[in-house]
Amino acid sequence: MNGFDNSAQTMSLVAFLAVATVALLLCVMTGPDRDDLDEFYTGSRTRSPLRSGLALAGDYLSAATVLGTTGIIALTGYDGMILALSITLSLVLLMFLLAEPLRNAGGFTMGDLLERRAPGRAVRIAACAAALAALVPMMVVQLASSGDLLAFILGFDSSGFRTGAIIGLGMLMIGYAAIGGMKGTSLIQVVKTVVLFVAALTIAVLIMNRFGWDVGALLSAAQQGSGAGGAYLRSGLQFEGSGLDMVSSELTVVLGAACLPHVTLRMTNAPSTQAVRRSLSWAVCVVAGICLLLVVIGFGAGALVGHDGITAAGASGNSSILQVSGAVAGGGQMGALIVTTMTTAIFLTLLASVAGMILACANALAHDLFAHGLHGVRRRNRQPVAGLSEMRTAQVSAVAVGLLAITLAVVARHWNVQALATLSFCVGASALAPALVYSMFWRRFTRTGLLCTLIVGTVTVMVLITGTNLVSGSPSSVFPGHDFNWFPFTTTGLISIPAGFLAGWLGTVLPRYTAPEARRGYDREEPRILAGVPPAPRP
Repeated sequence: MNGFDNSAQTMSLVAFLAVATVALLLCVMTGPDRDDLDEFYTGSRTRSPLRSGLALAGDYLSAATVLGTTGIIALTGYDGMILALSITLSLVLLMFLLAEPLRNAGGFTMGDLLERRAPGRAVRIAACAAALAALVPMMVVQLASSGDLLAFILGFDSSGFRTGAIIGLGMLMIGYAAIGGMKGTSLIQVVKTVVLFVAALTIAVLIMNRFGWDVGALLSAAQQGSGAGGAYLRSGLQFEGSGLDMVSSELTVVLGAACLPHVTLRMTNAPSTQAVRRSLSWAVCVVAGICLLLVVIGFGAGALVGHDGITAAGASGNSSILQVSGAVAGGGQMGALIVTTMTTAIFLTLLASVAGMILACANALAHDLFAHGLHGVRRRNRQPVAGLSEMRTAQVSAVAVGLLAITLAVVARHWNVQALATLSFCVGASALAPALVYSMFWRRFTRTGLLCTLIVGTVTVMVLITGTNLVSGSPSSVFPGHDFNWFPFTTTGLISIPAGFLAGWLGTVLPRYTAPEARRGYDREEPRILAGVPPAPRP
């Protein structure tokens, strides 16, 4: 049982149906014209910095981040708080290091950004594969969680209900991405960010009021409820005292979260460098505020629900934010309204996050793989694909990617899918981050180096993740009954991130005959990437 009364459950169901319907209508009303490819991919770059910042914050704060971070804070205390700090720091890193170069480079997809330095079909195909490897696991995590959360809120405990919820919610998300394009999904992200902030602020205020606005009393109660004693407020509880494991995990989050494709491509939608700076300023403020509220909510869950109550609803603690909402809301209509506000925020977060990721994957398949990758192989004259044809391909790709994610989520609904979320961050940090940094700033970087970075970084993550305790060897792993844990860390970042950077460097410096060509290409693009100045025409 979830502790919600019938009134709260009924209001939550009505609110969910209303939100899902209104969001779909908004996507239909704001969707792109039939043949406007730029509007489908970018929303025509017409949003104000505030709206762009709210949309970026919505894309950045996925449901897995919101639910998982709150659960980790509730269960591990100090280590979870450091995770929330790392999430904010990652966006700050994006703001100061990559935002303006990415905006100046321009393009619709990750392949566009990378091919500007290293033209070729192989680069686009590799960029598309890396984007899918980074985003599909994260979509599976959120879809699998959506079935569990809907069952938890409504008080159902059947496997059939969870499966039906995953399929139904997944189809909604496909519709948002395929119909609304970037403009429609951005509008949903803006609404989701505002509702999430209001809901989190309400619950945080109620928690602090419960403890007389005494932070010390809150932390003491959370420590007592954790059952871990003094270790709860010290570093190492999550990682069993391993400092290197903690460094690996936080490094993965800091580099990986900022470089996931659906986040970085928000930079290319800004109309100017000034607009992208202002958008990032809004996004950083909003994300920092929400993460601070999640810290309060997480400690509140540890204090009011307790370790045993949280883990009884799921080993990962993803339901803790809803459990503490019910605990502080109280009874009556006002309590039901407060619970409904939080459940609506979580539903919106799930719908918006997965829709944005589906759209990013669909764009990569349509633009990088079909329009510029395989298209050139099939047709030697390599005439450009018509805008309408490419848009239809993107919409079909959205359906295909969504159905794949739904299928995988149904298969994995009984597993602890935290390993898949970690996999996404690891691919972002180990393959996409080195590729972007080298492409934006290293004059000598070549096509061979880029391909080595993408391939080695991704493959290294895929191999190492199988040996972590997220997959086997622990009660909260994917296969708790088996133990083939051979890798000493929870995440692969400490090995795979250096491997990605090293592969790019070796792939560039070893075949020396390509260096002059690469330098000439960068010399031509450097004014655009670093200063936003259009490059000189080719001689």
